[in-house]
Amino acid sequence: MKHSAVIFDLFGTLVDIFSATEYREVLAAVAQAVGAPPEEFAATWRHGFDQRAVGAFGGVGGNIEHVARQLGLQPTEEQLAEAARLRLALTRRNLEPRPDAVETLSALRAAGRRIGLISDCTSEVPALWGETPLAPLVDAAVFSSEVRLKKPDPAIYRLACERLGVAPEQCLYVGDGGSRELSGAAAVGMTPVLIRAPYEVETDVHRIDGEEWEGLRVSALREVLNLTG
Repeated sequence: MKHSAVIFDLFGTLVDIFSATEYREVLAAVAQAVGAPPEEFAATWRHGFDQRAVGAFGGVGGNIEHVARQLGLQPTEEQLAEAARLRLALTRRNLEPRPDAVETLSALRAAGRRIGLISDCTSEVPALWGETPLAPLVDAAVFSSEVRLKKPDPAIYRLACERLGVAPEQCLYVGDGGSRELSGAAAVGMTPVLIRAPYEVETDVHRIDGEEWEGLRVSALREVLNLTG
């Protein structure tokens, strides 16, 4: 079947996935900025991801303040601003497109394909998305923290399709398997494709709720061009 649209995941797909080492280091610096014990802050932060991913606590500062208050702290505006700066800097570094990302999206658009994005993410990502060279190449970007839905909820896939003006059956979905996204895409009728870059170091990736996948698989974004029919 010819696919009229391709919907991509973000981290581990269009951009590299977070380094677990760097993620922990920045989280420790964020904890220090608000005067929190790093291990307690990190544990509380990890526990609250699902809520942060659907925008439960507002923006970047609100997410940090929520964790600090759970630990009995009342950070100042200056402390929160510094902590938010650290989080935004981490996300900005990690929004660098993979080498073949712009080339692939451009080729898909030139071939008449609609391009979508679905990302389970906290508020840092939509705040910075417009700065990336990927943003002008994506027809519909759906961020979980903005729409208050996250993968693998069928509603988030259907929302992306509505914004693209296509049916799920017309969509190829490409992702690294985090958030059980591939089985979620299959459940609504999309054709899922796992992408796993060969240079990834599995012991140093920050992949949340990943799944095993035995279906279609690529190792680079440019390979998607051969799958759209």
